[in-house]
Amino acid sequence: MIILGIETSCDETSASILENATVLSNIVVSQLVHIDFGGVVPALASKDHEKLINQVVNKSLEVSNYKLSDIDAVAVTQGPGLIGSLMIGLNYAKGLCVGLNIPLIGVNHLMGHIASGFITNDINYPYLCLLVSGGHTQIWKMENSSEYSIISTTVDDAAGEAFDKGARILGLKYPGGPEIEKYASNGEVGTYKFTIPRVKANPLNFSFSGLKTALLYLVQDMSKSELSKNIYNIAASYQETIINTLLNKVCDVYSVNEVKDVLIVGGVSANERFRYKADILKKTRGINIIFPDMEYCTDNAAMIAMAGHLKLKGNFKSDLSISPYSSINAVNNEF
Repeated sequence: MIILGIETSCDETSASILENATVLSNIVVSQLVHIDFGGVVPALASKDHEKLINQVVNKSLEVSNYKLSDIDAVAVTQGPGLIGSLMIGLNYAKGLCVGLNIPLIGVNHLMGHIASGFITNDINYPYLCLLVSGGHTQIWKMENSSEYSIISTTVDDAAGEAFDKGARILGLKYPGGPEIEKYASNGEVGTYKFTIPRVKANPLNFSFSGLKTALLYLVQDMSKSELSKNIYNIAASYQETIINTLLNKVCDVYSVNEVKDVLIVGGVSANERFRYKADILKKTRGINIIFPDMEYCTDNAAMIAMAGHLKLKGNFKSDLSISPYSSINAVNNEF
């Protein structure tokens, strides 16, 4: 079974070829047009996807040494994401499936991130999954391939948003996560004290808006020269608080659930400091924490193809009527 995966949910145009759960190619083009705006501009994102999609798919086929006629199915991100961007990938995938008379597999973007953990890892059910990306921060309990529950979620900003907005406050470039990580690597953790946010209504939930506000107030009280002098320590302290918040919640949820493994996925899981501290937690608490390989953390088509592969194992029916509107809030029965 050879699956072509297509991902265009935000500002990465990606295509991947998967053969029997083995990734043969994974081409990802990150859009640079948004850097000057400090965030993703939806109209520009969809235009870039339209320009790039055919080239990226062709390159993915070239690297895998397969032809379009060899493809058995197409897995494509159905949502959530930017509607205009999703439409580019969906319509391209539908056209291929009609022309080649092969199945179309709609994949929920969040399930794609969860599937990224299976590309190079063996994961035992039941397990916890911390999904931490630009728009989502959640902890899922995966009972098996078709039963799961969302135990924790953010009540405001996601961790990825906290990084992006924090970078903007500090005058750093977009995307904010890699920028703050770069500055934090030269700073001293704990120089500045930020409170780990807590949600009174549900202590297992996340909240990052107050942390962002605390950073804003700190920076507003500094002159430009003071900020320039202290930016590395501020970045290190701010990043550490986000990471501690995530790992503390993982420990809280793990302590009240009988699971074998903890999978951490999404763009924030590529953070080196995050992985370092998770490794310490793994050694001190005996929690088996698993990360995807770096290349599968941020948005990519290999994870979409893998999710498609897992869906094909179940009771799957191809449906050319899928749209981004029908899956924005739906994640049930994905595998």
